[in-house]
Amino acid sequence: MSDLKFSIDGEAQTGARFVAGARQFSIIIDEPPALGGDDLGANPVEYLLASYAGCINVVAHLTAKELGIKVEKLSIKVDGNLNPARLFGQSNDDRAGFKQIDVQFSPITDASSELTQEWITAIKNRCPINDNLISPTPLTFNFIQKEHAILVEN
Repeated sequence: MSDLKFSIDGEAQTGARFVAGARQFSIIIDEPPALGGDDLGANPVEYLLASYAGCINVVAHLTAKELGIKVEKLSIKVDGNLNPARLFGQSNDDRAGFKQIDVQFSPITDASSELTQEWITAIKNRCPINDNLISPTPLTFNFIQKEHAILVEN
């Protein structure tokens, strides 16, 4: 199967707000006022947690169908803790990212305990976001110098 390519493109609206486009969707990323934003959207780390939960949801339903599991209801809660000291330039003692991410996966199903374990293993194995979080991913960070418009007054 060929690779699928996903991308977003966006611009800074303020020092704390970024608006991205993904297909036909607009994604507003902002910080709460305590972190310098206007609270017009979730912040970047909240979007990361939400994207993980969303990915688990998709893969859980896909694999449940394959395994013959009827999912009556599914709740997913994802928590992460991070120390903001590196982000704010106060210390390099802790990493900038999450120290720990915890998933609470709460389905109501007809699956046995043994089948549930097989299901969870399949979800963790096949969820792309899970893979990106637990495995190093090659990353390029390219600086592109944009031309500055020069305003000329008459």
